[in-house]
Amino acid sequence: MILITGGNGQLGTELRHLLDERGAAYTATDVKELDITDKAAVDSYFDAHKPTLVYHCAAYTAVDKEEGEGKELGYKINVTGSENLAEAAARVGATLVYISTDYVFGGEIGIGEERQVDDPKGAESEYGRTKSLGEDAVANSGANFYIVRTAWVFGNYGPNFVFTMQKLAETHPTLTVVNDQHGRPTWTRTLAEFMTYLVDTKQAYGFYHLTNDAKPGEDVTWYDFAKEILKNTDVDVQPVDSSGFKQVAKRPFNSTMALDKTKATGFEIPLWQDALASMLAKGDLRENPDKIKGETAEK
Repeated sequence: MILITGGNGQLGTELRHLLDERGAAYTATDVKELDITDKAAVDSYFDAHKPTLVYHCAAYTAVDKEEGEGKELGYKINVTGSENLAEAAARVGATLVYISTDYVFGGEIGIGEERQVDDPKGAESEYGRTKSLGEDAVANSGANFYIVRTAWVFGNYGPNFVFTMQKLAETHPTLTVVNDQHGRPTWTRTLAEFMTYLVDTKQAYGFYHLTNDAKPGEDVTWYDFAKEILKNTDVDVQPVDSSGFKQVAKRPFNSTMALDKTKATGFEIPLWQDALASMLAKGDLRENPDKIKGETAEK
């Protein structure tokens, strides 16, 4: 049995539709079906259903809120919830796929450098800290695991940077976007495909990085991402440094992650521009439900 946590989220929804296309059976849960922060509930669920594979997509991702009012909830979901799932997975012999983030790293690397899979961690935000502790809980649980770190996630099924830029472009002839934070965008479809690829091809357990790829030597900022999103509009996108934006949580200056280990598995990673074009061609599927299959929680 395949279990998806966070099944109604941006990534969980993408993963469900990917499995639907393949005719794979799965059960998708959200907090109403399974509160992962409740250890007794998790243990009972695993005892009853005996999942063999868990795609752990549930997470608290309100980065700025987690510095204040969301701190307790962020810890409960990202740390306690992940620990509960990992320990239950180990007990029943299930493989766990945990989605993590570039925010687990601390300090700065220069433009053109990349975060390696085995670089030391040192989160500088509460979100990064709880996701890092979630990684530790999974890695130390005794379960067979894949931890996939990603960044700058966008997709067709939830609020994200692409939809934000499109919405702002409807009422603003000029937009200013930060040009001093570096990384690579990740389409949820690419991420979901890699998650299933790791399992299906029986790759070595452990840590991996997954974003969409960039052209050789290409440096990508949020400004570059916004320019590509709005390239077919009349909106003027202007670069600005991040000091002009008030953000509670510290953002990584450069969160570009090395993809060598992922590429060595044989998985083909699309360029981020191609991934964005594919996503835009589908449109906002939250507002166009007729374009997708029915979303049943259990199959």
